[in-house]
Amino acid sequence: MPGPYSEDLRVRLIEAVKAGASARAAGRTFLVAASTAVTWVKAWRQSGRTAAKPMGGGSSPLERHASWLLAQVANEPSLTLEALQRRLDEQLGVSAAISSLWRFFERHGISFKKNRARGRAGTRRRRGGAQPMDHAAVLV
Repeated sequence: MPGPYSEDLRVRLIEAVKAGASARAAGRTFLVAASTAVTWVKAWRQSGRTAAKPMGGGSSPLERHASWLLAQVANEPSLTLEALQRRLDEQLGVSAAISSLWRFFERHGISFKKNRARGRAGTRRRRGGAQPMDHAAVLV
């Protein structure tokens, strides 16, 4: 995702609007989309803000329940994400997707791996196996 436009460009566009140009005309002058220019001018008129809003996501809503989630896994290491999802809903009334839980634990350095005791899947075998051939029946 590209970064925000420079503060200098925003200020020059707003100065042009202060001097009497419309937001759309100032946008054309500074090669900015009309909708972007209108948004900048609106934000400036409402709050005096010329800087871009911070980029990037906030924190996960699951972080509010971090101690509970981490305690669940510490007390019961074999707990699956599906079971944890159910408990979270039943006990705290919080709905969360499995992928959200996965990312939460990944951020906290906890991974859910397959049990090594199960080993790898073997080759598929036929139920009865190959029957031995009766050589006497083949001979004519």
